[in-house]
Formats: sequence, C-alpha cells, structure tokens
Amino acid sequence: MKKYKTILILLNLGGLLILFNKSLLHKEETLANGTLVLLELAPVDPRSLMQGDYMRLDYAIVRENRRLNIKSDNLKSGYCVIEIDDKGIARKKRFQANVLPKSDSEYCIRFTNKLYDGINIGAESYFFEEGSAEKYEEAKYGGLMVDDKGNSILVGLFNAELEEIK
Repeated sequence: MKKYKTILILLNLGGLLILFNKSLLHKEETLANGTLVLLELAPVDPRSLMQGDYMRLDYAIVRENRRLNIKSDNLKSGYCVIEIDDKGIARKKRFQANVLPKSDSEYCIRFTNKLYDGINIGAESYFFEEGSAEKYEEAKYGGLMVDDKGNSILVGLFNAELEEIK
C-alpha cells in the first residue's frame, strides 16, 4: 500500500510541476511576443507590514466601468476590447464574451467580474523596494504586455512623459 501512495504522490507532484512550468512558459511568451499597452491609473499608496511597500493600482478602464452592469450580460469573465493611440495609451471600446471578433487595430484584455466592485483586469498591486515610494508617486500609467489571447502581465509603471519608472 505504501508503494502505491508513493507512486501517487510522485505522479501528482510531476503533474503539478508540468502545469506550473506550462503557466510560466505562457507568461514568458506573453512578455516576449506581447504588445506594450499603457493603461491610465489612479494610484493609491497603502503600506503593508507583512509585504513591504506597494501601490494599489486602480485603472481608468476599471474606474469608468464600476457602475456598468456587466452582470446583466451574465459575463463572469470576458474581454475588454481596447484601441491603442499613437502614444501607446489604451482606450476602451467595448466588452465582449470572447476574444474574437476584433479588428486588426484592437486588442483584448481578459477580465473577471468582482462581486461588488466592477471588474478586475489583473495586476492590481505593484510592489517596490522599501523607501523608494517617492519616485512611484508620479506614476500615471501601468504598462502591460498583452498577447493575442487576452492575457496580460504588468511590466512596469510609467510617468506622464511615458517613461518607465525604475
């Protein structure tokens, strides 16, 4: 019986490692092949004793649609279709259930519906080194790499001159 337990545990561990590595590869692919999208934000600057300094990110797309009743469309998740202007700044066009249809000039960002507070497009916190909060106070945009499947990864914060804050 112990032999089967050991085999079962090893198989589960192997499966978990495969899923973890697959997820990691998808994120690396998004970083390598994605498109940089700048989303306007209104940062909030909380502190956390356990996690250190961080900035809670509140994107304009989310803020504008807090009162939008996406739940009436029975969308627990879906895609926010955006267009990017010549500076790389995203503007919302519409919400839809699937990644397609979209035109060549449009990009999709996956969202989920929160129970009471609008939508979540991911990357709602940005952690930084303790004592460096002042340089992030000028953050105006969150930079996300977005792939063609609607996956996004926060890659940094940008100031009003569209320069990455480092």
